[in-house]
Amino acid sequence: MTIWMEKSLAEVASALRDRNVAAPALWEEAGDNHRRIGEKLQAYSYWDEDQSASQARAADSAFNAGFDLGPLQGIPTSLKDLFALKGYPTFAGSPRRLPPDWEIDGPIMNVLRRQAPIISGKTQMVEFAFGGIGINHHWQTPRNPWDAAQHRIPGGSSAGAGVSLMEGSALLAFGTDTAGSVRIPASLTGCVGLKITHGRWPLKGIVPLSPSLDTPGLLARTAADLTFAFYALDPRHRDRPVPSTLPMAELAGLRLGMVVDPFWRDLSPGIGEAAEAALRELEAKGARRLELPMPELEPAAAIFRAGGLAGPELFSFLRRELPDWLPTLDPIVRQRVMSVENLPAYEYLDRVAGLNRIAAEADLRLRAIDAIVSPTVALTPPVVADIDGTDAYAPANLMTLRNTWPANFLRLCAVTLPCGLDAAGMPVGLQIMMRAGEEERLLAVAIAIERVLGISTQRLGKPPLIKS
Repeated sequence: MTIWMEKSLAEVASALRDRNVAAPALWEEAGDNHRRIGEKLQAYSYWDEDQSASQARAADSAFNAGFDLGPLQGIPTSLKDLFALKGYPTFAGSPRRLPPDWEIDGPIMNVLRRQAPIISGKTQMVEFAFGGIGINHHWQTPRNPWDAAQHRIPGGSSAGAGVSLMEGSALLAFGTDTAGSVRIPASLTGCVGLKITHGRWPLKGIVPLSPSLDTPGLLARTAADLTFAFYALDPRHRDRPVPSTLPMAELAGLRLGMVVDPFWRDLSPGIGEAAEAALRELEAKGARRLELPMPELEPAAAIFRAGGLAGPELFSFLRRELPDWLPTLDPIVRQRVMSVENLPAYEYLDRVAGLNRIAAEADLRLRAIDAIVSPTVALTPPVVADIDGTDAYAPANLMTLRNTWPANFLRLCAVTLPCGLDAAGMPVGLQIMMRAGEEERLLAVAIAIERVLGISTQRLGKPPLIKS
């Protein structure tokens, strides 16, 4: 019997069109996976099987009538619970349902919806996306499926996104990335994640954390799946068919910049070793590593450590649009949000101007290489009980974000791919960052790297909790 939820996006899309599998049967398989393991993993904050089954029947009816509505027709897709979608509640990780304005499809959801996917559900997230760990005291903190014995973090803020893919209830997951919130959960769960250049995709219809830095993003199980979905959704490509042969870059001569400090410093055991082993395999195919000084990172880091732009912008949004939500904020979110209440306007504006200047300087420097390469996350995902408090949480959160926030502050696009397991048996991601607007080149490089390293199941195996 064919297990369709283990096939690639392209294979499933082709099978749906060739009528080798019906969308309702595909959804039944996805739902079975959730029923088998979902209670343990807690990937979803909203799951409505009847609604999803109805969408599967509608997609199938369209196929039967000869209508091809888009590449993602009939594809089970999960959404981070800050994407507004008609017919679905939006909580953004808070304890209360947001007002009706946050249940109206934005531009990205319009594009997705027109293609008639199956929405598997809304995935768990850090309250208002303000954190990289994945903990939420109002709801559930999803469980990282790579540790069957202990409840480890899944990464945040798109905490349930990668877990939904590993669970087998979705083939594609939507998240957002403000300082790493797509790449972190992708890396820590053995998935592939894409952070898009700021401004390339519209933010309307997405509950904001920091509009100056927020980017929608995608998670998938492979670089090929990620690329398929990107071409199906991106405004520059979506009116054309997804390429039958996905673009792949040449690794020979590819210049990979090594910014040793901070990206390769103070890593948990096994992380640097896994990333280094992957790099050696890429070098054997002709890639070149070049040490790259980036003095711009230190002033950017000072802004990040001072609170960046996310705190002031989230506080402004909540105070203006959702003031009743301020008193009920999760303590680990509230502490950081309220710390900026008396931030002078000039300090915020200085940070904005500083980051604009730093990003422009970094863009010039990056013309000497093709990409920056690093481990995606610097630490082994902690056990939830060990960091479930404001004192222990803060340093773990900063360390989780350390290797990902530069892509947002420097206005880069970035992807993470699984490259190995660390000393604790947890997934390690290899992060590739490129200049703004180079998503097509970035994804072509990611596919080339994946051809060398193998996809997640080949490189890492299957998560122990999924197998058990």
